[in-house]
Amino acid sequence: MTAPSTSKVRVRFAPSPTGSLHIGGLRTALFNYFFACSRGGTFVLRIEDTDRARFVPEAERDILSSLEWAGIQPDEGPEQGGAFGPYRQSERQVMYALYAQRLIEGGHAYYAFDTPEEIEAMRKRFATEENPSPQYDAATRGEMTNSLGLSGEEVRRRLERGDAHVVRLKVDPGERITFQDLIRGKVSFSTGGIDDQVLIKSDGMPTYHLANVVDDHEMRITHVIRGEEWLSSTPKHILLYRAFGWEPPEMAHMPLIMNPGGKGKLSKRHAEKQGLPVTVEQCWWGGYEPEAVVNFLGLLGWNPGDDREIFSLDEMAELFSPDRINGGGVQFDVNKLNWFNQQYIRGFSVDELLERAHPYLLDLRSDSTAGLFEDQARQRRIAALMQPRLTFAKDLADTGGYFFEDPTAYDEGAVKKRWKEDSAALLSAYADGLEAASVFDAEQAEEMLRALAGE
Repeated sequence: MTAPSTSKVRVRFAPSPTGSLHIGGLRTALFNYFFACSRGGTFVLRIEDTDRARFVPEAERDILSSLEWAGIQPDEGPEQGGAFGPYRQSERQVMYALYAQRLIEGGHAYYAFDTPEEIEAMRKRFATEENPSPQYDAATRGEMTNSLGLSGEEVRRRLERGDAHVVRLKVDPGERITFQDLIRGKVSFSTGGIDDQVLIKSDGMPTYHLANVVDDHEMRITHVIRGEEWLSSTPKHILLYRAFGWEPPEMAHMPLIMNPGGKGKLSKRHAEKQGLPVTVEQCWWGGYEPEAVVNFLGLLGWNPGDDREIFSLDEMAELFSPDRINGGGVQFDVNKLNWFNQQYIRGFSVDELLERAHPYLLDLRSDSTAGLFEDQARQRRIAALMQPRLTFAKDLADTGGYFFEDPTAYDEGAVKKRWKEDSAALLSAYADGLEAASVFDAEQAEEMLRALAGE
């Protein structure tokens, strides 16, 4: 087999632009980025946009913005360019068709002209109690309308006529596909459980499997680091590498991010029901700092080898090694994410905190508070006072808004219940005492309040 003509590490992050980037996708990007940085390699961004039914035009911009927000800069990609472009799969369609034809000519793939109704009828015909959902595979393909059973002349006629068709991978049963996973060790699959996977769809677009293998080879990718959900697809990919006579890249399948409680993969639908930030966009709108999200995700399934928990992007990249990635699923703990955010908020300088809180504080600005916003020294004192109590920068405005604007309403019921004749005088005396105090802290304020209450 021919190996990629490079000894330099090359990894890729290859998301599909079908919606907002999931935090699991950002973690995949981070681990690939860490690996490339730790090995002096190249981090490639490839947009896998061949699923036109699910394609969302603005999703690519969301992916690019999410990576930028996290501090990840691709070495090659749609915007950066590079020697192995184009970096959008929709712009590489002709190449996939040529490689599919090569597989057909080599006896590793075939044309299939079956309609969806014919495939459904086949499944009903071959269904048994042991196998209620038969696949299109070696056991059933002989009963179907494909180039393995049709004459060459009939196949040409159908193609020239423009009959709808797909190209399928021809999988021989009775083999075992074994590979070494950098995280899971030796992994083995039987080809008996693998269907004749569609490689080229009826619209001429490649499926993930063909495009993925062709692009990884053409882009000289040396290591594929991706989620566990792709583990079962790996034997199909290895069969394709064999058919082409190529050496596959090394594989590493990361553990899934699980729902809180550990049952099932963290999904957008499940997370939204619980109010969890499951996309990068939701993290941004939720007020999470990028450093905190990166730190949290970087340690989600990976152990740096010491007891520290606070790491910068560069520190994790320097320490990263795939052999420290856990094989089991890891639960999403929003309380831990909040803790990370709190640590970063507390670690900011006062000026940095004010800068991060600025968009939220602007909502409090009015004609009556304009002077306060021009008083930078007072703003800094307020921020320093509130900083140890904040989880998010926006909390400076949400919970400390009384520092920035006068109240415009009050609870009349509470006032009627608790207000006494001397309340105004006591509050005025308390304010004067606080202003005159040489030491202003929580303990002193409480002592003064208790003293007034005892009078």
